[in-house]
Amino acid sequence: MAHHDAAVASPRGRTREERKVLAGTLVGTTIEWYDFFIYAQAAAFVLAPLFFGPLSADNPGLAQVVAWASLGISFLFRPLGAVIAGHLGDKHGRKLVLVLTLVGMGAATALIGMLPTYAVIGVWAPILLILLRVIQGFSAGGEWGGAALMSVEHAPRNKRSYFGSYPQIGVPIGMLLATLFMWALTSSMSEEAFLAWGWRIPFLSSVVLILVGYLIRRAVDESPVFKEMQLRRKESAAPLGVLLKSHKKNVILAALIFAANNAAGYLVIAFFASYGTNHLGMSRDATLIASFIGGLGWLAFTMYGGYIGDKIGKIRTFQIGYGIIILWAVPMWFLLDTASLPLFALAIVILTVGLGPSYGPQSALYAEMFPANVRYSGVSIGYAFGSIIGGAFAPMIAQLLLNQTGAGWTIGVYIAALAIVSFIAVSMVPKSIEGSDLHVEEVHEQYLAEHPEDAAIVQQAARAHGETGTPTDRGGRH
Repeated sequence: MAHHDAAVASPRGRTREERKVLAGTLVGTTIEWYDFFIYAQAAAFVLAPLFFGPLSADNPGLAQVVAWASLGISFLFRPLGAVIAGHLGDKHGRKLVLVLTLVGMGAATALIGMLPTYAVIGVWAPILLILLRVIQGFSAGGEWGGAALMSVEHAPRNKRSYFGSYPQIGVPIGMLLATLFMWALTSSMSEEAFLAWGWRIPFLSSVVLILVGYLIRRAVDESPVFKEMQLRRKESAAPLGVLLKSHKKNVILAALIFAANNAAGYLVIAFFASYGTNHLGMSRDATLIASFIGGLGWLAFTMYGGYIGDKIGKIRTFQIGYGIIILWAVPMWFLLDTASLPLFALAIVILTVGLGPSYGPQSALYAEMFPANVRYSGVSIGYAFGSIIGGAFAPMIAQLLLNQTGAGWTIGVYIAALAIVSFIAVSMVPKSIEGSDLHVEEVHEQYLAEHPEDAAIVQQAARAHGETGTPTDRGGRH
């Protein structure tokens, strides 16, 4: 790749551009996952009695399983969201897609906060709840791939993993916001008030976050690098068909690589709080404090995972993370079962020591696994299917295991088995892809000759990166 001193003469502009990109990816994913996790925590505490009333009265354990199933059903619609977001992005540009996913997620979240309960409208309550949950999943499917690529494709080659950790840390930050909000409510009002109306407040607050996220994202939309990304997808004719025909193996590997992290992550996000409260008899405040401490650990170790991914390699970093999860997945239940807040929190934090390295480098590794002409579809669909295999029904499966055996460690066996599968999958990715050229192959010279206004965008983006020349000048194919 050719670099020219003249093009690097304005480091301030380059730094400002990078900051705008990182801010846009971080804020968007934080808001989307705050919305997602508010639902997960509501599923842990209130959805079973409020929306699955008769079942909750007759069989509380089964009602909780159904509440977890309503959490998981949205994951089934992530691949559809990823496909349609790619199609809309190809035709109308990424600005529209990112706005639609942000507004779609936020609107569905706010509407959940206004839903009448089963006691008011009967069976329509769970039906409408699940419909809005589907909209949440659809929106999330269109969000992550774009944010991941925006951060990685515009990172210096030796900092891809670190830059790519920014959309990743939106997940623990979203969890921290959701947990803090839920804790503030449960600790400041009675159980009756929380069940009656207090649980609605975090959902309704999503409206404010949508506005903030849109204002920050709008600045990123105007940047040269964003326009270049929009151009890449516009010229790509049918990436999904090419992806499934020529890159099926990497889509499967990407899905399996993510599965265990997503499953273990959802234990931290929601299941541990439910387990502590409903199974161990801990106070709701105590389990939310433990979850918050776990979220801090997840945030720190995800950033560290992105950092060391650039130092020792992304694949090796993943292997370390999954090795820790395999070793800790069963023993941690003996700490959790003490029902002691310090030990309960410590068990979660040690789990996040493995979650971080198996999550931080994900954006960068996925970007390097797919050539540019199918990259957006590849990372989005691989991620979406991984979330179905792993996290979609992990809390439900965990609850079923708990109902059947009464022993938390059996859930640990399930997580360890998934982690072994993910460890094998990431070990099958060739190490030769690490550090490979990510420049856009599909922006061909003929296309640029026919669309001089787009050629100007590419040149503008290249100057923002400190590079000059056409894409074919800057690097070869994969």
